[in-house]
Amino acid sequence: MASMHGPDDEHDRNFATTLARGLSVLRAFRAGDDGLTNAQIAERTGLPKSTVSRLTFTLGRLGYLTRPQRNERYRPGPTLLALGHVAASSLSFLDVAQPIMQALADEIGTLVLFAVRDRDKVALVRTWRPRHAASIWLEVGHRLPVGGSSSGLAILAATTGAEFAALLQDRPPEVADGTALADLRREGHRQLMANGYAVVRRELRHTSNVSAVSVPFRSSRLAGPVAFSCGALDDVLPEARIHDHVGRRLRETVQQLQGLIGQNGSPAWTGTLDDEGGLA
Repeated sequence: MASMHGPDDEHDRNFATTLARGLSVLRAFRAGDDGLTNAQIAERTGLPKSTVSRLTFTLGRLGYLTRPQRNERYRPGPTLLALGHVAASSLSFLDVAQPIMQALADEIGTLVLFAVRDRDKVALVRTWRPRHAASIWLEVGHRLPVGGSSSGLAILAATTGAEFAALLQDRPPEVADGTALADLRREGHRQLMANGYAVVRRELRHTSNVSAVSVPFRSSRLAGPVAFSCGALDDVLPEARIHDHVGRRLRETVQQLQGLIGQNGSPAWTGTLDDEGGLA
């Protein structure tokens, strides 16, 4: 796994490298893990195993990690879980979204997911699986490239100039075909203006046989745009079906959510580009 901070960070006297490394240990855990050993954490973070051992020992003493006796695997501890509940209060709109996003998943027969920007990638925070249809399954915590996923494209296209500059500081991976992120941002914004949803080009997809469509969303509790998406294998969600039905239904469901939480204003991407098509 790549470093969780930019290459210039460690030269900034305000940057606490040990803290950053400790947080990278916590970020290594995924929803489907049955605990992680120090060796597995080292592999996921790219940190030396000796460094990981010191960090997990300290995090364990502080309650952020826990390790049952005679067990080498660490798991999230009570202190980390308590912090998670505090953080979840910023995503309280997901409680409102739960029934309507589940209904959308059941209606169209695809996975519906909610993603946020996580430094140089986008991370899945919530998923809804159709009750009566087989679908792909991506676990919470799964990370996708900004320039190789529809979720990333929607978030990218809805960023303001300042948000885009901050994203670039996290040095996201290059787009597969060499397209500049600024150009991809414009491409996504054009899609949002024309259709109200974004679809990443097939040649840019992180997973070649999975198609998806995404709509950005803003909450006053969050610092930047996030995204709701529908995704499935190509035979379930071909591009024609996205443009004929699924993209529109996702856009309408996100608009419905805005109404339910008393947020009937402009779409998330309004005002992110200046009047001449340049970056705001």
